[in-house]
Amino acid sequence: MVKSTTRSAITGAAFLMATSAIGPGFITQTTVFTQQLLTSFGFVILVSIVLDIAAQLNVWRIIAVTEMRAQDLANHLLPGMGYLLAILIVTGGLVFNIGNVAGAGLGVNVVYPFDTDIDHPVYGAAISAALALIIFWVKEAGVAMDWFARILGFIMIALTLYVAISSQPPAGEAIYRSFVPVTINTTAIITLVGGTVGGYISFAGAHRLLDAGIKGQEQLPQVTRSSISAILLASVMRILLFMAALGVVTHGGVLNSKNPAASVFQIAAGDAGYKIFGIVLWSAAITSVVGSAYTSVSFLRTLHPAFDKYHRLITTLFILISMSVFAFLQQGAVQLLVIAGALNGLILPVSLALMLMAVLKKKLIGDYKHPVWLSVAGWIVVVIMGLMGAKTVASLFGNV
Repeated sequence: MVKSTTRSAITGAAFLMATSAIGPGFITQTTVFTQQLLTSFGFVILVSIVLDIAAQLNVWRIIAVTEMRAQDLANHLLPGMGYLLAILIVTGGLVFNIGNVAGAGLGVNVVYPFDTDIDHPVYGAAISAALALIIFWVKEAGVAMDWFARILGFIMIALTLYVAISSQPPAGEAIYRSFVPVTINTTAIITLVGGTVGGYISFAGAHRLLDAGIKGQEQLPQVTRSSISAILLASVMRILLFMAALGVVTHGGVLNSKNPAASVFQIAAGDAGYKIFGIVLWSAAITSVVGSAYTSVSFLRTLHPAFDKYHRLITTLFILISMSVFAFLQQGAVQLLVIAGALNGLILPVSLALMLMAVLKKKLIGDYKHPVWLSVAGWIVVVIMGLMGAKTVASLFGNV
């Protein structure tokens, strides 16, 4: 029998990972690819879900069995590798958090526009950052974070479902093309996988479970269920956004290139839809701020006692730096996001490869037998994401 506190932590970890994945980029990305691929985007989503589950299951199960955070596992495999992994995760998480803070500010401005001459939503971003800090400074921060992710996760899904129904998408055709696509876009697949389980995101729930004491072989059924639930939650949101955008586009709706996702909500449900977009965008952004800050700092806590002792202060600085960069370096922040997005595609194959090598070390896993099919699936993800990630990074820096 699973205790209620354990069940709450398992559910909270799933929502933390899912809402960390569902950020402003997730929303815009889904809308843009739907506009390009139409019903065939269903195939991209389907393939990405399979790859996401393969990556996530490996990471969560190996961390649970070894009872170590990813950076500690990496250091056991190769001294210093854990520090390198932590630097990559924290840097990527910090830069992406600039976009998350910006998205939160935009969401607030949509729901309640501020009467100000400032041409970017810094006030809304500041309010959102303050709320995130409150969550980390309450006595039971882990519980608060779990409930925050769950409540806003449900709100995002419910509101997007309403808009998806309002847009009247060709659901039958979308389901058919999910298995028999007109076109296959590999870049879209890589982008979706990287955006769902890339960088810090795949470790968000796994590290949360460790903090909640849910670890060891006896907890593997719960860990497995939580990891799959996390991917399915993020995928449900992806599918609903896809259906909403598909309905608008197939009925002749013209999306604003500057903010295509907002256009989808407004065309599908009028002015109310536009306000709903603001709520969904804010919810997606603020939960990603919380998830990014928590997970990034979790990669530092075991590297030195001071990081663990002052982790709340470090988390506060993480959020404040993100807010400051957004407020003062708007154009520079955009370029940073582009570069970080490409580099983030390389973090998943590196971190996943480290996890898969760790599971071969008897001294780390004891008598645990990792399923062969799961290891094979994991290495397939490593190869695919590694090759495509390297190609993307080479292309990016070749154009700089």
